[in-house]
Amino acid sequence: MEAEGGGERKRGVAVERERTYKGIRMRKWGKWVAEIREPNKRSRIWLGSYSTPVAAARAYDTAVFYLRGPSARLNFPEFVAGAEAAAEEEEEAGGGGDMSAATIRKKAAEVGARVDAALISRELKLEGNDKGGDDQFKKCVGVLERVDLNKVPDDPEDSI
Repeated sequence: MEAEGGGERKRGVAVERERTYKGIRMRKWGKWVAEIREPNKRSRIWLGSYSTPVAAARAYDTAVFYLRGPSARLNFPEFVAGAEAAAEEEEEAGGGGDMSAATIRKKAAEVGARVDAALISRELKLEGNDKGGDDQFKKCVGVLERVDLNKVPDDPEDSI
């Protein structure tokens, strides 16, 4: 697991592409992924693939918080209050302190997806405000039709 996400090495010198976060890395094709090593094991928990480094880092934070508790080193410690409340609710509901890898993966993926969606929608809104995107969106919706995949397409020769 790389401790840096977004840095690449060229002849021993680190070149920073984005702010680095713990527990994430960038794929060659631009997606950001998060994973974490399970305590006292060699296996890793896959936390998902995201469009933004912030979403991947938040997914990592969720997983590390559930694995290591409030003493965990987080990328975004300012969001720990919400995570502590969620962990307390989980314990009260009978979740206990030991969570399975699948449960941690699910919770981290939920947080990462939510953050990713919020960041992307905010970005699209900003682009829409700059370019008058609402009109373009309405035009596109009018063009698109709901396609019935069960219907056999009409033969173009019969319609002539």
